[in-house]
Amino acid sequence: MVANLPLVIGAYLLGSVSSAIIVCRLMGLPDPRTQGSSNPGATNVLRIGGKKAGAITLLGDGLKGLLPMLVGQLLDAGPAVLAATGLAVFLGHLYPVFFEFRGGKGVATALGVQFGLYWPIGLTVAVIWLVVARLLKISSISALVCMVLAPVVVWIFRPEPILIWMQVLISLILFWRHRSNIRNLMSAAESKLTD
Repeated sequence: MVANLPLVIGAYLLGSVSSAIIVCRLMGLPDPRTQGSSNPGATNVLRIGGKKAGAITLLGDGLKGLLPMLVGQLLDAGPAVLAATGLAVFLGHLYPVFFEFRGGKGVATALGVQFGLYWPIGLTVAVIWLVVARLLKISSISALVCMVLAPVVVWIFRPEPILIWMQVLISLILFWRHRSNIRNLMSAAESKLTD
């Protein structure tokens, strides 16, 4: 495990690169931490900057979850190292060292981790998100539903206990990060996605 510390630390540092803040700066948009939901994530960038900015942010956040996992796979890392790498990049996104530890909520980065773990896992979770988003038009519900089901999806495709527990932990943290959205959903005040 010690030999794999550079991979885990590198994953955290890559996770700390905020796609939302960088995209907004490059496109001349307001800092997403000061606009809309104040969340530096793809959904907020979509609302304040449009579809192109939102899509680039989504891609960036997904790729930074994917890349460390692919490196781990290429290095033939075991399940424990992959679990640590996935958690590190996810936590880097949530608490970025480069941006005052004020990060996003982690949905796209978690999805990137899932694709990197085993692509059918990522594809299944992404399809769940898309179906719920299509039906209900609310990003936060889509995220919560797909992350509730994600540990089951991991169990089906990669039934190593440490990988399942990694996903359970990611899902629990993601729910915690969405607590304001949950309050808004309970009071019917949550914003909907635009068509």
